[in-house]
Amino acid sequence: MPNIAVERLIEISEALLQAAGASAEEAATVAKHCTGANLAGHDSHGIIQIPTYIDRMDAGHIVPGAAWDVVQETSTTMVIDANWGFGYVATERAMHRILEKAQSTGLGAATIFRQGHVGRLSSYTTMAAEAGMIGLMTADSGRAPKVVAPFGGREARLGTNPISVAVPSDLDGPLFIDMATSSAAAGKINLALARGQAIPEGWVIDREGRPTTDPRQLREGGALLPVGGTEGYKGYGLSVIVEILSGILTGLGFGVEPTGKHNDGCFMAVFRVDAFRPLETFRKEVGEFARYLKATPPAEGSSGVLYPGEIEHAAEGERRRDGIPVEDATWQKLSALAARYRVADGLGMDAA
Repeated sequence: MPNIAVERLIEISEALLQAAGASAEEAATVAKHCTGANLAGHDSHGIIQIPTYIDRMDAGHIVPGAAWDVVQETSTTMVIDANWGFGYVATERAMHRILEKAQSTGLGAATIFRQGHVGRLSSYTTMAAEAGMIGLMTADSGRAPKVVAPFGGREARLGTNPISVAVPSDLDGPLFIDMATSSAAAGKINLALARGQAIPEGWVIDREGRPTTDPRQLREGGALLPVGGTEGYKGYGLSVIVEILSGILTGLGFGVEPTGKHNDGCFMAVFRVDAFRPLETFRKEVGEFARYLKATPPAEGSSGVLYPGEIEHAAEGERRRDGIPVEDATWQKLSALAARYRVADGLGMDAA
């Protein structure tokens, strides 16, 4: 497949989601976040996810037009039941609400439960950074099937349980971390499968607990490992805390729900920087700190030091200019959906 312009991928995503039953507003939000992941170079969370979301809509695991209910609220906090709606829609709305709270109180926090996949957490924490706040977010897969083995074990008992933090700065691109507490996101295994690629050693063990580079083994009873390699107890510890914040604090619980319904649970918090220090001073000093780190002489074989988030910023510039690569397997799934919903002609899906 040749590279495809982001505008075209947005058009395709919106059309397919609407044909499957999403509203125009829901489809636009999901398409924005998915293609945003592609732009950042994280194709595992990009347009490759659209067929999965449509499958979940068909199964009733994602409910278009679901209510967004505030179960409990204070001046600084919220508990939100998304009623199995699109995770992107519910979480973006929650972030806007806690940013409003933080404008008047200095901080805001929320838990969200019973929602679909939320994608890259930095999609939301960078919203806080752009508003002059520090954003923090954790997520798990609720009681959906698990894919990560606890350190020392060979059976999956945890989700990939990501965490993200973003801070304001005067840098050209946003400074943030967005990382799974597993060796890799499950979506990266799916991406390797779609591309017919092996995965690096240390990511997955097979059902017998043996290391493997075959991505198929994850679906055949294997498990992802916690981040950290031989020091994987550190990633395991982080994953446990994320599970508590995103699963137990939200009320989702832990373990696997018998239906296998995917239901992301999230914890998010924002802190207004100028409640602690002048915002512009903070932004300037964060930028100076990043430039200080980048000035480190490169190690042998390295092209130099990047600040957290810089590689995604560079990827976005390149992909907006050159387009986004979409593997044949994903394009074929999108084309099949376009034919199923009889929108292929309007989308020109016979050619990229």
